Amino acid sequence: MREESLGFCFLNCFLFIISARQWVSASRNLRPCNETDYYYEYTECDSVGSRWRVAIPHILGTCSALPTPTRGTDCSFSCAVGEFLEMSAQQCTPCAAGSYSLGSGVRFDQWDTIPAGFTSLATYMDPGPSGEESQACNSSSWTPQGVYLESSRDECTVSLVYAVHLEQQGSVSFSYQYPDNNIFFEFYVQNEQCQEMAQTDDQKWIKLTTNGEWDTHTVNLKSGTNILYWRTTGILVGGKMVKPVLLRNIQIEGVAYTSECFPCRPGWFSSSPGSSSCQPCPRNTSSNKGAASCTSCPDTQYSHEGWSQCKERPPCSEKDYFQIHTACDSEGKTQVMYRWVEPRICEENVTGAVALPPTGEREACPPCNPGYYNTNDSTCFPCPPGTHSDGTSVCEECPAGTEPVLGYEYKWWNVLPSNMKTSCFNVGNSKCDDMNGWEVAGDHIRSGAGGSDNDYLILNLHVPGFKLPTSLAGMTGTEFGRITFVFETMCSADCELYFMMDVNRKSTTVVESWEGSKERQSYTHIMTRNASVSYTWAFQRTNQAQDVRRYISDVVILYSVSVTNVQDGVASACRACALLSQSSQRSGSCIPCPAGFYIDRDTNRCQECPPNTYLSGHHTYGEDACLPCGPGSKSNKEHSRCYSDCSFSHTEHNRTLTFDLSSLSPVASLTIGPSFTSKGTKYLHVFNVSLCGHQGKMAAVCTDNVTDLANKDMGSDSTQFVNSVDSFICQSTIIPADGRGFRMALASQSISLADTFLGATVDSDLDGINARPELFSDNSKGIPDINFFYRSTQATGSCERGRSAVMTIRCNPEKMDHGQLTVPSACPAGTCDGCTFHFLWESGSACPHCTQDDYHQIEGACKGGVQVTLSVWNEPKLCTKGMSLPAKSSAPCEAIALWLKVGVGGGAFLAVLLVSLTFYFWKKNKRLEYKYSRLVMSANKECELPVADSCALAEGEEPEDDVVYSHKPSLLGKLRAIANKQREGDSSESVQLKSSQSERWVWG
Repeated sequence: MREESLGFCFLNCFLFIISARQWVSASRNLRPCNETDYYYEYTECDSVGSRWRVAIPHILGTCSALPTPTRGTDCSFSCAVGEFLEMSAQQCTPCAAGSYSLGSGVRFDQWDTIPAGFTSLATYMDPGPSGEESQACNSSSWTPQGVYLESSRDECTVSLVYAVHLEQQGSVSFSYQYPDNNIFFEFYVQNEQCQEMAQTDDQKWIKLTTNGEWDTHTVNLKSGTNILYWRTTGILVGGKMVKPVLLRNIQIEGVAYTSECFPCRPGWFSSSPGSSSCQPCPRNTSSNKGAASCTSCPDTQYSHEGWSQCKERPPCSEKDYFQIHTACDSEGKTQVMYRWVEPRICEENVTGAVALPPTGEREACPPCNPGYYNTNDSTCFPCPPGTHSDGTSVCEECPAGTEPVLGYEYKWWNVLPSNMKTSCFNVGNSKCDDMNGWEVAGDHIRSGAGGSDNDYLILNLHVPGFKLPTSLAGMTGTEFGRITFVFETMCSADCELYFMMDVNRKSTTVVESWEGSKERQSYTHIMTRNASVSYTWAFQRTNQAQDVRRYISDVVILYSVSVTNVQDGVASACRACALLSQSSQRSGSCIPCPAGFYIDRDTNRCQECPPNTYLSGHHTYGEDACLPCGPGSKSNKEHSRCYSDCSFSHTEHNRTLTFDLSSLSPVASLTIGPSFTSKGTKYLHVFNVSLCGHQGKMAAVCTDNVTDLANKDMGSDSTQFVNSVDSFICQSTIIPADGRGFRMALASQSISLADTFLGATVDSDLDGINARPELFSDNSKGIPDINFFYRSTQATGSCERGRSAVMTIRCNPEKMDHGQLTVPSACPAGTCDGCTFHFLWESGSACPHCTQDDYHQIEGACKGGVQVTLSVWNEPKLCTKGMSLPAKSSAPCEAIALWLKVGVGGGAFLAVLLVSLTFYFWKKNKRLEYKYSRLVMSANKECELPVADSCALAEGEEPEDDVVYSHKPSLLGKLRAIANKQREGDSSESVQLKSSQSERWVWG
């Protein structure tokens, strides 16, 4: 090894001597170089960790006789913080005042421009329709904003890249703000071969921060080349602008040395040598770059903390002061006072300036808030445990059989309650901490002035936990408490109000937000878990970076705040509770009712709710607290919710249809898309559906995997609030893995569409929700559709009653097994208004049970004296399960061919007809023969026929019954003629007929 090192050094020296001789021969006429003509650098480290110090001219060819190379310090050498390596002496030297050094590290905290070495790279992973890359992101980049660096606000993928070479193991740390989960923020490291270093998920995915607060992220680095990436991708699915990621300080440790100190940026200073950092100049002072002290502003000028120059004070106006209500004095009086917004930047004694208005008249203080009582010195104190007050009277004990209703109810704002605090955060870190973010104003509390328009004005309410009343302690519902507040916003710019909650001091999550002006309205959020919670209202007048107060008149007003079931809360009223039986020794004590029991009004005893009813989460007094379940639903054992047990029946046209939907009980998924944002970001909507069964458990789960990865260290208590949604129907937005170059699909914006089952019916309306059957194709099967109605009880800014969903179940034998889920073609996202979602589920399992009306019988031919009867389904078959087809049956029969039966029958009919005709004509012939013989007898001459008028009957001759009359004889006449024939039968006379041929005797 020593021989290799000596050979390497000899080769370097040989090359250096040759190059030096060539340089000397070319520069014999140049002047000698002085210390200002060159600078020192180290060569690359060799295999044994050594290097050389060489002099490099600033401008080549301007001087000669550069210092000869000398052996440098070891590659692992570094100076302490506040020192730099002075290259001429190769010794660590303290930094001068007005500068700083990290020793073996570098820091970037000045963002007037993007520092040298950093690159902002906008990429777009989705190819265009012809395979080319989209050009829509060419203008997207990280933007310097003076004291911080701001990410892109669109959905483009923008990376901030910095390459650094470490001679030893080190680290990178940076301060950031990441308030919006609609933007994905990741940090990763690559080596010089562009291979990603091994990182854990919590190192790669950055945690969300509370609005206005800064957090620090640190990652260890290996020696060698490290390429650092800060990458953001916005998701503008709902058309809402995302909040950008902000980077304030980037510090890298592990570099071999620093050859110079960094000057303090303008507005900052370091007063002593050997400093490791600079401090911001106080208010009303300024400094230039590399300052060792700050210069005070003239009286007519001002500056904020960290400003590099002073500005002229403007004349005071109405925007520079605000009003407050003083605390109640000993006489119970208060008055309106006006104060200048601090820090005061305006000039009062100039032309056009507005003076501070005078103090208002003293007036009576507002009453105490419910649950508090007033003392002699007009101070409000909370009522003792077990007592209550409406705020206007003394505290009283609750009567027997009742218990106090604990909670917070704030509607009078003379002073800020002890469990609330207000503060101010500025994105640019200009220190508005000593300002009040909100100001009390009698019957409301309103946002304060702040230091600038992009300040976050914070109001915080801490709730130690929740405790159900004794009468509700036995319930198994999911509501532990609820917070309700009434607010109003009045804005002329792009203001935004955030309502957030921090569970168990682990992570702050935005529950709801409102943009622009909003009329006076109420909002309620339900707590589904017992935990310590801090509720926060954050108001920002504009998210544009500026240090002026232009929109001071934009305010948010909070009229009232109430929280129920608060642990250690105060009571404004009492509620009835269940009592022990009269035989008990503690008959006057309140007891919790079992799950599914209500308190009887007459006896104050626990009674079980009727079947198929459920108890509302905050009311158990009286039987009317048991609310009936909707159509087609039943209650669980605890009467805490209604659900469908997958069975349904419907009667129409005297026929009962019975459905068994248990095959649709497993959780089903529906993916809609892909869809694209304005700049082409591909995303999908995924819906998870739990239709029925599961004993009413909401089995559909949607999870935000990015939030989950970023919050693994938060523990299970908080992840249930932040990362997943349990519901009957939930929705997630998915960014495919191939859509942005991510290594896995990203899921975010998980919301619940259905946490309450309202009922199932064939009607199209239920509880104010319309199924809108016209959105889907007509049902031509003849089996009615079943509509499952759901609602989400959590109200949103755009859906006052919460979101709702309708799942239409349709019988379709062509869709077997789980069938097919679809959304309306007119509403490709599943909703047309953003609040009500519509789905169609077609399946053969959605057909009714088979009955005897669904098949018919076919009789077979008689073969061998046996006839077989078969049963077949009607076509198309629109039923499933239920009754099975009857087995084929057989019956004895005669084996006579059908053609023979027809032939015999036809022959018999013809024979009867022939006989009848023969008899008829024979009878007719006999009558004609008789008439003819009578005519012959009455002839006057022999062999002559009588003339026509001699054809009349002789006198006394009775007419025959078969004589043809001109008029049909009556029935009475026919009977009389028959009787006359019988009387004269014995006295018949003979008449001799004379004929030329023969003689005949004819009997009358």
